[in-house]
Amino acid sequence: MQTVTQTGTFGEYLEAWLAHAQGRVRQSTWEGYESSIEIGPLSLQNLYSSLLSRERSLSGGTVLNLHLILTQALGQAVRWGYLSTNPASGAQPPRPKRAELVMVDAELADRLLKAVEGTRIECAVAIAVSTGMRRGEIAGLRWQDITEGFSKVHVRRTLQNTRKGLIFENPKTPRSRRVIVLPEFLRPYLERQKLDQERRRAELSDAWQDNGLVIDQGDGRPYNPDSVSSYWRGTLRRAGLPHVRFHDLRHAHATMMLSQGRASQDRL
Repeated sequence: MQTVTQTGTFGEYLEAWLAHAQGRVRQSTWEGYESSIEIGPLSLQNLYSSLLSRERSLSGGTVLNLHLILTQALGQAVRWGYLSTNPASGAQPPRPKRAELVMVDAELADRLLKAVEGTRIECAVAIAVSTGMRRGEIAGLRWQDITEGFSKVHVRRTLQNTRKGLIFENPKTPRSRRVIVLPEFLRPYLERQKLDQERRRAELSDAWQDNGLVIDQGDGRPYNPDSVSSYWRGTLRRAGLPHVRFHDLRHAHATMMLSQGRASQDRL
């Protein structure tokens, strides 16, 4: 569909909208907009069903993201006077199937931690289980964000993988910038990580890149969050453990907090 606007085709308008959006959202968010808009011919009539067809085989979540992006882009077209109404507002996007959530209880969490013992992601997994922090937040965590004595952590930034490379960004929302009280359980993991980094820094000498990161890829450089997940999946396969997404470790934190709360009540 090449709808003619005041200054050209609909495709030209979308290019202008992308340029407008680039300075208003995070780089990783903008790249999602751009890739979604490039999915195929921008025809709203039968577009969603064609993208979901066996030939195209896109997921419901991908098509829903396209719908949301088109709704924003066409809404801006209305505000700029290119269109009188937003044609996407009446479209019915698919309802994506939610990934089945694996409940990580205390017993499974203990097995998962044993599986990563001594590996490069041991500390990252322990942080996820005990704080509920997101993968990018853990990868972007600096030692200066943790208070003396390992009692609290300030979540101030996140590490995102973009086409321009790894980028440190602010958390997505003000609510994501938060302070988390660290459980005593996490202390030995952080102490071991700090000692291990000091050993590697001494061994590598000038080759060490000091970024002050808690989690690094071996030489002080940032650890790509996608690589963390890839290493995690491989570790689970080798250990014969059930498939648990790294993201699901966040929910283990909530589950363990609830069980600890019930245990405290039982002791009263």
